[in-house]
Amino acid sequence: MATRPRGNRGYRYGRWHGGPDPLAPPYDLGNAVDEIGDSVLGGSGVREALRELLRRGTEGRRGLEELRRSVRERLRRARTAGRMDGTLQEVRELLDRALAAERRELFPDPDDAARLAEAELDALPEETAGAVRALKDYAWRSPEAREAYEQIEDLLRREVLDSSFASMKKALENAGDADLQAVKDMVADLSQLIDAHNRGEDTDQQFRDFMDKHGKFFPDDPQSIEELIDSLARRAAAQERMMAGLSPEQRAELGDLMAQAMSDMGLASEMSHLQDALRQARPDLPWGQRGQVPDGEPSLGLGDATTAVAELADLEALSNQLSQGYAGASLADIDEELLDRALGRPAVDDLAALRQLERELERQGYLNREGGKLELSPKAVRRLGATALRRVFAKLSATGRGEHDVADAGAAGELTGSSREWRFGDEQPLDVVRTVKNAVLRTAGDRRGGHARRVHLAVEDFEVVETERRTGAAVALLVDLSYSMALRGTWGAAKSTAMALHSLVTTRYPQDAIEIIGFSSIAQVLRPETLAELSVDTLQGTNLQHGLMLARGFLARHRDAEPIVLVVTDGEPTAHLEDDGTPFFCWPPMPETIARTVAEVERVARTGATVNVFALDPDPGLVHFVHDLTERAGGRVFQPDPDRLGEYVVADYLRTRRGRRGR
Repeated sequence: MATRPRGNRGYRYGRWHGGPDPLAPPYDLGNAVDEIGDSVLGGSGVREALRELLRRGTEGRRGLEELRRSVRERLRRARTAGRMDGTLQEVRELLDRALAAERRELFPDPDDAARLAEAELDALPEETAGAVRALKDYAWRSPEAREAYEQIEDLLRREVLDSSFASMKKALENAGDADLQAVKDMVADLSQLIDAHNRGEDTDQQFRDFMDKHGKFFPDDPQSIEELIDSLARRAAAQERMMAGLSPEQRAELGDLMAQAMSDMGLASEMSHLQDALRQARPDLPWGQRGQVPDGEPSLGLGDATTAVAELADLEALSNQLSQGYAGASLADIDEELLDRALGRPAVDDLAALRQLERELERQGYLNREGGKLELSPKAVRRLGATALRRVFAKLSATGRGEHDVADAGAAGELTGSSREWRFGDEQPLDVVRTVKNAVLRTAGDRRGGHARRVHLAVEDFEVVETERRTGAAVALLVDLSYSMALRGTWGAAKSTAMALHSLVTTRYPQDAIEIIGFSSIAQVLRPETLAELSVDTLQGTNLQHGLMLARGFLARHRDAEPIVLVVTDGEPTAHLEDDGTPFFCWPPMPETIARTVAEVERVARTGATVNVFALDPDPGLVHFVHDLTERAGGRVFQPDPDRLGEYVVADYLRTRRGRRGR
């Protein structure tokens, strides 16, 4: 709400009109970021995840998919709007009425002139356009026939102009010579205006003068030369598509009738020039192409048929825009005006909400766009890891595995709730309440000093608070990136698990160190930002040896920490590094690959680390290999369901971290 002075009576409150509400709460993106995160952790790229969110919609707003379904329904109905030959049929009916009335007038007349007139009528061309042209200078005897023929001329004038200028048919009902002259003047001025625009001239004032003079012919009230050209060009292109949708015979007859009408009005050359100017101004439109045309029961006049074809083209274009299925697609491509005409203002509001969501994701720092590439920001990755961790903990049973500290009196850590007597050299905080209580109990029997007695503290009264001593850990998580992870549907669970473990270590136990290592044909250290958007490697190979080499280097940099190595894989090693560092792959696994991997396991074990393996495939070869591996490294083998992988890994980290040093 805004306030404004109101004389001496203080302030009056009213609606804020100065733009976005400055007191509105920040746009809540939590659910949107989590939904994008779910898709990313499931293996999608960031752009695909955002596109999927926009397709589904969010927070009570329709997404692009639902909007497109509504547009497709409108498109289905528009295809049955009617047939394209309505004007041709109406002209034929009027012509038949005129000829029948004229013959009734001529039949009783015994004069030779009447017989000659009948012979002229009998010799008329069979096609409607030729008959109408041949009767142009015919001297009608029947008033009814003359009226019907004049209706043909009036109908063609109005329909032809209506096919080029919307709503012209109604505006020219019962039009006189002055009205037709006004149309001619408008077409001439319009051609000059568009020619000037095509030459690149400044036409703002010329456009305003044109609308002041001829605005009555444009009920849609365009606000700029661009809007005017867009409306006229779309209709002109639709007229061409409508004509292309007729049969060759119908197209020839109707084209002939239209040419006659234009010639009669003296507009043939002007309309041809205008068509060329519009094509030059909007060459991107589908000129001359045969597009969709309605095919329903009612017959449509030329103007209505053009409108129906234009609507079909607009709906088809809008459906394509909403699909976002083409290269470089963005929400900015969606035409709000088309959407408003097709589905109404609520649909435009839904689109605006989706656009705001996309803007806010970047403005609030969840998405970064660099060089046309969309990436998760570190802020989004942190939330992603926190969300994954929260879901893991939600599954963990309350069996005491939720924390991993070594319970002991130490200099740092969380309070245990207990205390002990102070000893020389202790650095724990004093338990003031227990210390004073000890002094009071010790001096309770001392009656000296009466009511003025004070409590005196002695050395034996002091107690210190016990805290949990935390043991620093160095955690190396090795994640299989081979293509089989995607084929078995375990890659999403592995990625989510890695994000959850990284979030746990970095946020709750910052004294620990963690390194995530992905391995396929070779191994690589993964940053959380890289991991979030990483896809499995299409290259062949499961190079666990190289992953363990990187893990050993990481542990060597943290010699004072409890070493923990966790391996997530779904297959036996099928690759190793040669002596010159080049990767070698072979399936089935070669003895040399197994030997080099086992040798690296033993080197890791000599650092004091335990190697626990999470086998995601029940293949007997894999199970036998990992059991042999963990026996050499003093670790354990887990065979969890992929949906519970995060629970197993996090719980094992919490257990293993206590380590031999803490026991």
